[in-house]
Amino acid sequence: MTPVTIAIDAMSGDRGPEVVVSAALLAVRENEALSIILVGIRSELEALLREGHARIRVVEAADVVRMNERPSHALRHKKNSSMAVALGLVRDGEAQGCVSAGNTGALMAFGRSIIRMYPGIERPAIAKLIPSLRGKCHVLDLGANVDSTAENLYQYALMGSLMASAICSQTEPRVALLNVGEEEIKGNEQVRLASHMLAQCETINYIGYVEGSDLFRDVADVVVCDGFVGNIALKTGEGVVGLLIELMEQAFTRSLYGRFVGLLARPIIGRLLQLMDPSRHNGASLLGLQGVVIKSHGNANERAMLAAIRQAVREVQLEVPRRINERLDDLML
Repeated sequence: MTPVTIAIDAMSGDRGPEVVVSAALLAVRENEALSIILVGIRSELEALLREGHARIRVVEAADVVRMNERPSHALRHKKNSSMAVALGLVRDGEAQGCVSAGNTGALMAFGRSIIRMYPGIERPAIAKLIPSLRGKCHVLDLGANVDSTAENLYQYALMGSLMASAICSQTEPRVALLNVGEEEIKGNEQVRLASHMLAQCETINYIGYVEGSDLFRDVADVVVCDGFVGNIALKTGEGVVGLLIELMEQAFTRSLYGRFVGLLARPIIGRLLQLMDPSRHNGASLLGLQGVVIKSHGNANERAMLAAIRQAVREVQLEVPRRINERLDDLML
């Protein structure tokens, strides 16, 4: 197996470096080809590592980008932050991918500044693979850009289609635009214009509009929207899943009969929870950057951070940035 090195912004996120270090140790133990660079305050990280690990090393970064910090301020004043240093390791070839649970806007700004964009792509998009009824669906943008033009949506569709081909080996992934209805007259001007542009693109398997309920029904392989809509849709879906998990736990623990039924149904419930649990699907890609950059949920626990690391490794091994970049020129209008 080809060796892979992932740089992790160990100081960002809501739960601190403890979660990152624990996930990093789990990741290298399960994958003998993986090496990890933890970026942050050396004294804190080395104390958490205790006896250390041969395939984990620490790179010093004296500063941290706070979750409520403005991206423009971070870009000007936090060039020695754990986030910026981790991205710099990817740029310099010391790592093949980066994972951060930090400030999304700052990660996007630093990514554009340090790793750079694909030629012809104006903005990066956050893309995530979510489970659907009979498979998985790539959804983008999930929060990188709250205002997107029709051209931006068109570019997201191109990158999403190429990513679906690279990650899921789909030769002609079904691409759709998220809208308030399936009729051609529905939606705002940007969405209608993007639909017209995609319909004219012979190399994209564009199937038209889908609604929010279609995200999980295996109607499309790639669903495109602006970051405002996408982030709300994602958080709403995660909230519903959390509610269902809590209600199931209550139902199977509240009474003796419920505990008995829960015991009988444990194998089925276990598989269902594994499919639905957001922490098992943590890790979204910043598409458009010339390198693998994975955005973890800010409140990620150990299992969720491990999932984000696995996602970074997978994209590096599949050479997702190179494969997207090679085909973009052929698909751009």
